[in-house]
Amino acid sequence: MIPTTHKREITVGARSLSIETGKLAKQADGAVIVRSGDTMVIVTACRAATERVGIDFLPLTVDYREYTYASGRIPGGFFKREGKPAEKEVLTSRLIDRPIRPLFPSGWHYETQIVALLISADTENDPDVLAITGASAALALSSIPFGNTIAGVRVGLIDGAYVINPTYPERKRSKIDLVVAGSREAIMMVEAGAKEATEEEMVGALDAAHQAIRHIVAGIDSLQQQCGKPKTVVTEKTIDPAFVRDIE
Repeated sequence: MIPTTHKREITVGARSLSIETGKLAKQADGAVIVRSGDTMVIVTACRAATERVGIDFLPLTVDYREYTYASGRIPGGFFKREGKPAEKEVLTSRLIDRPIRPLFPSGWHYETQIVALLISADTENDPDVLAITGASAALALSSIPFGNTIAGVRVGLIDGAYVINPTYPERKRSKIDLVVAGSREAIMMVEAGAKEATEEEMVGALDAAHQAIRHIVAGIDSLQQQCGKPKTVVTEKTIDPAFVRDIE
């Protein structure tokens, strides 16, 4: 049987971003392939079948990995296997975790895993922001309750113009290197680096990022309406008002 795939092509700045589901990782609760240029990231979202009893935290694990085969290389020499996560992989995992963690309902105590794997790497497009968007899309398509659709973009300032998701060569000439994650309504996370940029330039970069994020979020929401799974109903955790008054 030919698998049913669904795809959205989204124009972000001067480039095209595609989000595809239904082709790979079909046993995952939600799975997408996010592509920009020849850089492709597959992101899956899975949850446990039963709830963990007796915990008071969100059991969420986010893992981002870049294996060398994504760029057409195999480790040689003494170490012929992949080692522990590199610093870039750890930091990208945190970039994904920070904006999505607050969006789970307070009573969600099911083990949840977000796994992002770089499957193709070109020499132009950084996969970290693609992984942020992919995590949101995978959660949106899954049965896991998720508060709001988000997306992630990188903004550069080159020759006085804002560039969304600049390439590696463009980033070397950019005055700003800004990673922004947000929803349709608000910006949720900012990771910034700049070369003596003014406050006005940073505010303009945030505005440019949010406009691009809204465009991507609209594409994810459209894909969810077409092929998303019904969400699991969860009873949100409530605190006794009398106890809250005593604490206050």
